[in-house]
This record gives sequence, structure tokens and C-alpha cells, in this order.
Amino acid sequence: MSSNNLDALYRSVIMDHYKNPRNKGSLDDGNLTVDMNNPTCGDRIHLTMNVENGVVTDAKFTGEGCSISMSSASMMTQIIKGKTIDEAQKLAEIFSEMVQGRDYDDDIDLGDIEALQGVSKFPARIKCATLAWKAMEKGLNEK
Repeated sequence: MSSNNLDALYRSVIMDHYKNPRNKGSLDDGNLTVDMNNPTCGDRIHLTMNVENGVVTDAKFTGEGCSISMSSASMMTQIIKGKTIDEAQKLAEIFSEMVQGRDYDDDIDLGDIEALQGVSKFPARIKCATLAWKAMEKGLNEK
């Protein structure tokens, strides 16, 4: 697939998650709640998760922000469900490396999240892409 076609595919995946976010909302019975914002651009997220026996059983988010931050939150909440705390934190580490343009463990299927790898070309957008992930890490570190 040509680079232009791949970029177009990635843009369409990002816009799909932005226009049709997965896991948008709040968990009334969530046992972890984290609020974070990016004061540089105004993005903000309210993340609720259920963690039972060391496994993320559910995750939802609300917030406001650019297409990068909101689609990243949608993708993140999808991929961490059913993961152990260690697996979710490892995914956050891989994601951070990927969006910074560094080498990362590509043995793990990242699914839609790979669409955000182009963020590395726009350093000002890295904080947008990682906001939800930082919120998730903060919440899991407090568990």
C-alpha cells in the first residue's frame, strides 16, 4: 500500500473514532476515576474504569478536545478492556514510544491505535494523543 493510501486510511480510522467514539460516557460504578487536562490546547478527559482482580473490566470517557485526543481516548478504552494492569501499562508504554517516533515492541497487535503513529511528525500533538493514556496510567498506578 502506498504511503498516501496508508495516510488516508489512518486519517479515516482517526476520524471514525472521533465522530463515533467507542466507550463514550461514564461508569456510575467505576472504581477508578481520573480527570486530566492539557492546558496548552484545552483538551480534557474524565476517565472512569472498573478494575477487578487486577483486570480492567470496563472503561469509559467523557471530555472535550481535538480529534487526536478524543479518538485516542476511544481507541485506548477499547484496547485496555480485558487486559491486566501490567498489560494496560505496557500498552501505554508502547503507545508513548510509537507517537514519539521511537522504536517500540511491534509484536503486540495495536489494532486501530497504529493509526496514531503519524502523530510523531507533529510534536505539538503528542500531548493530545497521550492525554487519555496518561490518565489511564495515573489511575492504574493508584490502584
